[in-house]
Amino acid sequence: MIYQLEQAMYQLSELFMAPVLILIAGLFIYSLFAIGQYVMQSIQRKQNTQPFYQLLNGELGKNHQLNLTGYPLAQLANNYPQVTKDQLDVNALTLLEGVRNVSRLAPMLGLIATMVPMGPALKGLADGNIQGISENLIVAFSAVIFGLVIASITFWIASVKKRWLAEELVALTPLLKESQQKTKTINTTTAEANNEAA
Repeated sequence: MIYQLEQAMYQLSELFMAPVLILIAGLFIYSLFAIGQYVMQSIQRKQNTQPFYQLLNGELGKNHQLNLTGYPLAQLANNYPQVTKDQLDVNALTLLEGVRNVSRLAPMLGLIATMVPMGPALKGLADGNIQGISENLIVAFSAVIFGLVIASITFWIASVKKRWLAEELVALTPLLKESQQKTKTINTTTAEANNEAA
């Protein structure tokens, strides 16, 4: 019974190899895409620093012509002045979700792709099949290297983007408070006018 279970688990683990390698290849392509996004956003941030400071010195929603590309939270707040700080927090987490998940997932997939070929490699060692050992070890080490490279790239990008978003949120907080106070004042005035009319 235990032997059959072991054999079934061994055979199932071999079935995971192809999907895991495909996922690692896909995540590597994603990490290259993430580098391109990061470079593009850093260029946009440098180009649009002036409009961002104009927004901070003005009022949310007053000038929709400001080019805030590269500053996603500022762009959202300027387009929707009623947005709350909590909503911007959620939006920031959504923007970071991809690279953060990949930075955690890639090493795990690399470890799976390392451990799966170790079974056949050890079996080859017992059978004296040196070529089979080397082939399995090449796959194992290549997979873990790719997993760590992907994790390193995406972790670094996630860290920098997290700092950018935190800086934006801190800078926008006073404007958000002003916008909410104005909204409350307008609502109070409207309510009073409606009561008087009634």
